[in-house]
Amino acid sequence: MKGIRMAKNSFRPEKFHDFEIINKESGVIGKIRIKPSGILWKSKGSHYWLGVNLEKLATFMEHGGTKKEH
Repeated sequence: MKGIRMAKNSFRPEKFHDFEIINKESGVIGKIRIKPSGILWKSKGSHYWLGVNLEKLATFMEHGGTKKEH
């Protein structure tokens, strides 16, 4: 592409974000991974993730979620 300069160095956003879920005693009970395509859950000690796509998550939240203040 003529006329477009690419930066020498740049930042690439992460493809996902992981969060540890802890209990009252600060013990890890699992992890949640948020991706553009869906949400994944892995309990402590598990070797695999369980996932749901965003369409299914949205349907569940609309019909089974409860209203919360953020």
